[in-house]
Amino acid sequence: MTLKGKRVLLGITGGIAAYKAAELTRLLTRAGVDVRVVMTEAATRFVTAVTMQALSGQTAWTDLWDARVPDNMGHIELSRDRELIVVAPASADFMAKVAHGLADDLLSALCVARRCPLMLAPAMNVEMWENAATQRNLHLLREDGVLIAGPAAGDQACGEIGMGRMLEPAQIAAQIEDFFQPKVLAGKRVLVTAGPTEEPIDPVRVLTNVSSGKMGYAVARAAHDAGAEVTLVSGPVALATPPGVLRVDVRTAEDMFEAVKKAVKSSDVFISVAAVADYRVKHRAAQKIKKGNGALSLELEENPDILSWVAALPKPPFCVGFAAESENLAQHAKEKRLKKHVPLIAANLAQEALGAESSSITLYDERGEHPLGRAPKLELARRLIEHVAAALTHKK
Repeated sequence: MTLKGKRVLLGITGGIAAYKAAELTRLLTRAGVDVRVVMTEAATRFVTAVTMQALSGQTAWTDLWDARVPDNMGHIELSRDRELIVVAPASADFMAKVAHGLADDLLSALCVARRCPLMLAPAMNVEMWENAATQRNLHLLREDGVLIAGPAAGDQACGEIGMGRMLEPAQIAAQIEDFFQPKVLAGKRVLVTAGPTEEPIDPVRVLTNVSSGKMGYAVARAAHDAGAEVTLVSGPVALATPPGVLRVDVRTAEDMFEAVKKAVKSSDVFISVAAVADYRVKHRAAQKIKKGNGALSLELEENPDILSWVAALPKPPFCVGFAAESENLAQHAKEKRLKKHVPLIAANLAQEALGAESSSITLYDERGEHPLGRAPKLELARRLIEHVAAALTHKK
């Protein structure tokens, strides 16, 4: 995590999910974050101030009238040096307070008097979450620029199932990390393709590849974290949609092509990460092909070259292609860039990257070769986005 030195005020309200705030504090402090904890009186019924003080390494504040704060101005002073306030869990009651500017305890007063951004991680019973008043308050909060992390759906402490579960601590920490990324693509619209495609042979069999989609999803998340409006056209994968990203699910290369055609006209950047099948079966069987006594022959035909089509538009977006090669990486990547007429190619060795959590990428453009090194895919995606942003600035 790239959070070292960041200053966060962590607010905790009353609810069973308050125990997760302890783990969130541990994750953040381990990442080098200066965590200052402020708790409501109800929160102390679920987790003690002593616990939060031990985990954060500093005083956990609970009282609006605490005389230890200069001039008894805790609701002002405690947040003035903070870069972000995160309330996790944020109860339905607390969301209502913030939405309507109420300030009757230390944490709510801090939020009303803040100068820094505010992020809320809702946690409540499914009926409370779906209540019309809560949804109105949620709308008001978003209109006011409050960041909302979650909630998730699942089993709840009350025994019911549905929306309202607080995100897990690691998920909230990831969204905090996302918040602090430089907004180098603010105002830009980015279109990303990711994952494999599946080309049907018959109703139960397909031609596909081993792409996991992890790199494409990392690129979509990194672009969103950089301030862009992101559309992700995804082949079949088992990955969660990055927060804030619009996802369009497709299956075949032709499906992906049609989705790209619809979205690309309003895009400033197109990043083609998907491992699109080069060929499809020319004559798909309407019924399952039964096993015979000999060999089976399939006639294949080429799929559309999506990246080349986008790059050939009269006014194309800034195009980035990916080249997953098994040998002669530099040679093939350079040839691909020239053949497809794109300004930037990101290349890696397929045997090292497909399905892995980390990879090694080298960028190729008109200025030459730019190794990004070996790192987790999200870190590589962020380095790629920085390069794209710099290229857009240079182009302008």
